[in-house]
Amino acid sequence: MNILVLGAGGREHALAWQCAKDSKVQQVYVAPGNAGTALEPKCKNVVLKTTSETAGEHSAVIDFCQNNNIDMVIVGPEAPLVTGIVDACRDAGIKAWGPTAYCAQLEGSKTFAKEFMATNNIPTAAYEGFTDAALAKNYIDEQGAPIVIKADGLAAGKGVIVAETIEQAHAAIDDMLASNKFGEAGSRVVIEQFLSGEEASFICMIDGDNILPMATSQDHKRAFEGDMGPNTGGMGAYSPAPVVTDSVYEKTMAQVIQPVVDAMKSAGHPYTGFLYAGLMIDESGNPSVIEFNCRLGDPETQPILMRLQSSMVDLVAQGLAGNLPSQADWDDRVALGIVVASKGYPESSSKGDVISGLPALTTDINTAVKVFHAGTTFAKSNDSDSADDYTNNTNSEKEVVTDGGRVLCVTALANTISNAQQAALMVTGAISFEGAHYRRDIGHHAISREML
Repeated sequence: MNILVLGAGGREHALAWQCAKDSKVQQVYVAPGNAGTALEPKCKNVVLKTTSETAGEHSAVIDFCQNNNIDMVIVGPEAPLVTGIVDACRDAGIKAWGPTAYCAQLEGSKTFAKEFMATNNIPTAAYEGFTDAALAKNYIDEQGAPIVIKADGLAAGKGVIVAETIEQAHAAIDDMLASNKFGEAGSRVVIEQFLSGEEASFICMIDGDNILPMATSQDHKRAFEGDMGPNTGGMGAYSPAPVVTDSVYEKTMAQVIQPVVDAMKSAGHPYTGFLYAGLMIDESGNPSVIEFNCRLGDPETQPILMRLQSSMVDLVAQGLAGNLPSQADWDDRVALGIVVASKGYPESSSKGDVISGLPALTTDINTAVKVFHAGTTFAKSNDSDSADDYTNNTNSEKEVVTDGGRVLCVTALANTISNAQQAALMVTGAISFEGAHYRRDIGHHAISREML
């Protein structure tokens, strides 16, 4: 069995690693992948055009699948989903796991998502959308702060500003609507009521009808310890999330997930693939949707898949066949991942910094710590600068270097959240590169509960 995983981050490394562990799998191709996926047994990186912003430009993926006997495609990032990679694969008779372009609007357009939630009575924050900076600022003045400003389109997880003051909110409007900081993604903004509570990530697999909830998790968006600083794509995560009690779980399924499935099916666009609901849970245990993502979260995927004991390949195959089970098998232990970021992240990133202290990769699920790569590649050799140095699996002697903002996710399994944090910190502390930084308090909400 041959599988193609699309994407280059830690989420895709975790997906490729899980798929490669299945004895039925002969080869996992990752496009474009990173240094970690290039070194994984049974994995091979390939360079394909997979993140085109123009719908219909997916021919490279289609050609590769047809020429390499690909049995299924698993789509990692949001951009190819929004531009219709799943639609293109299906039209070509290729099995692809993910939502169609119509359904992916839940992530691709904040306006679409908010209108969808309003129409289907899904709990979320009050909002208004704007393209005019002056009108947006007038609305902010009326509403007051704190307030949330979001770029309407895709902004790599960084197009959300939680403004504590009116001045910060006005500056965010200037950045998005006047200075074009996020390009086309920020040409329209959604301004939302600030919701208080504790966040959690609720991710499911959906086959159009059946829902398989995955293990709960909690992300840490802020760059600095104590949940301070600017929003990022995620500085760490852990699973399970104690804030998702049985009651919260039941409310989320009934008030959020099932309405999405029912509404999409009624619209003639059954939802298939992963669905991520970012939740804010208030003091009474009522969930509200902060955002929808149409794929697995990153870095939530890393701890979630560390705990997954069912075959990911089997689950995707069952989903593609329309017969997802209602539950999967999970390790009872806690998993916690710490993201190690490069110099300047999230405002900028550094490339080419040599990474030292990386432990050997392993496919053993019982191993306490696994380092998933994200923004990594190999140092170019003196005798060759070709892409082959990056894509083939003969790179064990090459230096691994940084190649983006979020570089690694050090993920640990342990019997308690405190022990998982300590195990991850121990390995993280041995890894170094210029400008490396990470949070040492990932999991602090759960640790506080553990100590009660």
